[in-house]
Amino acid sequence: MSERAERAGAGRGTGFFTSVDDVAERLAEAGYLASTAVATTVFLADRLGKPLLVEGPAGVGKTELAKAVAQVGAARLVRLQCYEGIDESRALYEWNHAKQLLRITAGRDESWDETRTDIFSDEFLLTRPLLTAITGDEPTVLLIDETDKADVEVEGLLLEVLSDFQVTVPELGTIAATRHPFTVLTSNATRELSEALRRRCLFLHLDFPDAELEQRIVRMKVPGLDDVLSESLVRVVGALRAMELRKAPSVAETIDWARTLLALGADTLDEAVVQSSLGVILKHQEDVVKASAKLTLA
Repeated sequence: MSERAERAGAGRGTGFFTSVDDVAERLAEAGYLASTAVATTVFLADRLGKPLLVEGPAGVGKTELAKAVAQVGAARLVRLQCYEGIDESRALYEWNHAKQLLRITAGRDESWDETRTDIFSDEFLLTRPLLTAITGDEPTVLLIDETDKADVEVEGLLLEVLSDFQVTVPELGTIAATRHPFTVLTSNATRELSEALRRRCLFLHLDFPDAELEQRIVRMKVPGLDDVLSESLVRVVGALRAMELRKAPSVAETIDWARTLLALGADTLDEAVVQSSLGVILKHQEDVVKASAKLTLA
C-alpha cells in the first residue's frame, strides 16, 4: 500500500472520448440517446477529469448514463449505492477484525510493534466502493448513486476523493489514485447537496425527454412497436406526467409499457388497453385512480 501511495496518476482525464460527437455516437451505440447538452457535459467531464453531478427526477436515465459510459469505455463499473445511515465502513473501507484477531492470537510471542505493522496492511483491509475505484489500474467508472439519500456527514468523506482522488487511511497514510476514474454522482434532489460538493463537480440536469426524443428511445428499445402506436403511447405518458401524481412515469416505465402493448398485441391505445395496463407505468393506487378519472384519449 505504501508504494501505491507514492504513485499518482499522470493525468486527470480518463480519455474515453475524442469529441462531443464521439460521445453522442458511442452512447447511442450502447442504447443511450444523448442530447447535445448531455454529450457536451460528458465530454468535458472526461477531458477535464472532473466528477459529474447529474441531478433530476427519478427515472430520467441518470444511472443509465453512468452504465453507458462504462460500457463504451470498456471500463469496470464500481457503484456506491447511497442510503440513509451509510457510513465510512460501507463507503470507503473497514478492517477485517476477525482476521486481525486471528493474526494477533497466532503471534503471541511477537512484540506489539511487529504485530501492529502486520495487521494494518493490505491483507487485512476490506476495500469498499470509493477505495476500490481509486486503487485499480484499469479504466473505471465510479457511480455514486442517489447521493442525496446519504447523510450530510457522508459528503465530507466524498470531498477528499472528489478533489484529489485520494483517500487517507490513518494507519497507512494517503492512498492516491494511480488512474482517475470517470466519476458520476446522481441525485434526485430530495435534499440540497452542499456547495462544497457541488464546486468539485460539473453539473448536469436531466429532465424527462421531450416527446420526439422519447419516441426515438421507444423505437430503439422496442423496435417491433408500430410508429403510430409509439407516438400515442408517448403522448399519453406526457399527459400522465402533467398530472400531480405521487410518482410520474419514468422513461424505463415508458419502455416497459411499450413492451407490454407489444406483448398484448395491441393495435391501438384505446381506453380498455390503457385501463388494463396502467399498473405497468403507475405504481401507486391513488395515481391509478386519478389517472383513470382524468385521462382522456384523443
